[in-house]
Amino acid sequence: MKVDAGLGHDLKKIPDAIRKLEAAGYDGVNTAEMNHDPFYPLVLAAEHSKRIELRTSIAVAFARSPMNLANLGHDLNAYSGGRFTLGLGSQIRPHITKRFSMQWGAPAAQMRELVLAMRAIWANWYEKKPLQYVGKYYTHTLMTPAFTPENTEQGAPRVVLAAVGPGMTEVAGEVADGMIIHPFSNLPYIESVTVPAIEKGLAMAGRSRDDFELSYSCFVVTGRDEAEFEASLKATRERIAFYGSTPAYTGVLEAIGVGELQGELNAMSKQGRWQEMGTLITDDIVREFGVVGSPDEIAPQMLERYGSFVDRTSASFPVGDDEQRQQIISALRQG
Repeated sequence: MKVDAGLGHDLKKIPDAIRKLEAAGYDGVNTAEMNHDPFYPLVLAAEHSKRIELRTSIAVAFARSPMNLANLGHDLNAYSGGRFTLGLGSQIRPHITKRFSMQWGAPAAQMRELVLAMRAIWANWYEKKPLQYVGKYYTHTLMTPAFTPENTEQGAPRVVLAAVGPGMTEVAGEVADGMIIHPFSNLPYIESVTVPAIEKGLAMAGRSRDDFELSYSCFVVTGRDEAEFEASLKATRERIAFYGSTPAYTGVLEAIGVGELQGELNAMSKQGRWQEMGTLITDDIVREFGVVGSPDEIAPQMLERYGSFVDRTSASFPVGDDEQRQQIISALRQG
């Protein structure tokens, strides 16, 4: 199992941070599109590293056009020597329309077109194929030499999609190189919805599971003492409650028999009762969404539960001891 780390967004700290993470043996670093751009830190990371993989996890797809993403993906992959993976997510409608002021379609169908449009653009740049992509959401039919990159030796970056519902998951299996399972998942949902949808998408594209990288970072509750453990547990309950308030994720709760909780969490979120929402998340629910135990129990639990299908994970564990963190990472990589 490959192990990634979060990189952060403070550009002044990126050079030192990436050198330390590469020296520590991480396989990759991730940036997320939260309150900063996810691409700028990876430019600095590429400059100050040699082997570590660079990934957006995730950039918001529908905030940008396929051409814009094709350029960003090309530039980072070329500059890093082929180490970049473009991780994309759809976000939800209110953010796309109200925060980014962009159009919202049928998200799975739109994402499928977006990825295929990017691949058509890259095929033009790297294989000299005519650019002729015409779809419902995107049309790309113009490319002149002046706008074609010249440093094309590395080819296209890998593309992975974040998904929760079966529709987007199927699209990932069909058109992407891998998928990021949302942290708000559980084994019953993954086994009954996620894996079958991936297999369906792969079959449509004539590919096998060997062609597809699956990433999953479950919730982890741990700590070196009781105070750290309780703080970790409280933060996890609140995070699960936050995700659980989203109507689109109802099926994930239904998979463990607590679907009725979604409506209550959603109502509380609209009232701004964010911390109180966490009190509705029981210990049993927490254990459905991740692993709970002392630091030395984390890696064995993760490998037992997820090792048969997860190819990579993130090491953002709530462990303050660097030595313990390294032990967990080594165990996961060797497991």
